[in-house]
Amino acid sequence: MEETRIANLQRMPIFGGVRADALASLLEVSSTVRVAKDEFFFHEGDKAESMFVLESGAVAILKGLGGQQYRLGQLCQGDCFGEMALLDLFPRCASILALEPCTAIDLSTASFLRMYETDLDQFALIQMNIARELSRRLRAADERLFRAWVSAASPVSEHSALVT
Repeated sequence: MEETRIANLQRMPIFGGVRADALASLLEVSSTVRVAKDEFFFHEGDKAESMFVLESGAVAILKGLGGQQYRLGQLCQGDCFGEMALLDLFPRCASILALEPCTAIDLSTASFLRMYETDLDQFALIQMNIARELSRRLRAADERLFRAWVSAASPVSEHSALVT
């Protein structure tokens, strides 16, 4: 069972290239959480000390403004969320709602510290994978922002000055 779980994790972007023994060691100091449909993993503004890797289920990313909740996106098996907490130590910037029953690995800052102390190469690889995931999401957000800006702006004629 554990070998199957580790093989499944190695297919996830955040754990790509990570050795099985390093994953087994990380799992030893991490917990598995189960969240029922329509329950929250966490809320925007909560203190953040861990990230989650979704082993099963699907979640919605929600952000509040003016007393309303807006859905920013959806994540499914193999995706991670809350990873910014490991890098910037700020409170949660969005809420995560289970759209169906979910199982996730809760990876605390303490579990990553242990990996840093015991296997620096594998720690660096996971951090690089997290950075790649954040970069991918930033590119997608930039594209959405650009498309929203373009749809609201007037086209620039070839004789007019560019607007910045």
